Amino acid sequence: MTDFVLANSKEHFNVIAKLAKIVWHEHYIPIIGKAQVEYMVAKFQTSEAMQQQATEGYEYYIIKHENKNVGYLSIKKNNDDLFLSKIYLLKEFRGKKIGKTAFNFIEEKAKNYQCKTISLTVNKNNTNTIKAYEKSGFKNIDSIVMDIGNGFVMDDYRMVKNLI
Repeated sequence: MTDFVLANSKEHFNVIAKLAKIVWHEHYIPIIGKAQVEYMVAKFQTSEAMQQQATEGYEYYIIKHENKNVGYLSIKKNNDDLFLSKIYLLKEFRGKKIGKTAFNFIEEKAKNYQCKTISLTVNKNNTNTIKAYEKSGFKNIDSIVMDIGNGFVMDDYRMVKNLI
């Protein structure tokens, strides 16, 4: 059984930060390199950074599978779009339909918020993840290069799924 726990305490954000450190190091070093991973984890994936994002309207959820913390996601409503900011699973829990369950949860949130679309950004070299998004109904609509400081950029695709 998979559950989604709304992060609303320092302890929740500490759990997510620990998950982030593991997932980012195991998944993104081959894609963007260790230096950029460490910079992005320190800038965007700490407990403090995520708590600050929560004050800006981002909702964070711990993904629990069979009572174990296996990942996390973050969403933010922007007018009639639900932005999927983050969705990450520990490596050993990928391919077990947990991601699909998470997408169903996100779609339900979008419908509850009366959103017409779900959007996200994904690194252009994150090919398996892009395929998973496409399988879930997302379409690549744009290319974005964003300076994130310290000489690093996010080189992403913007993907959107229409709900109506």
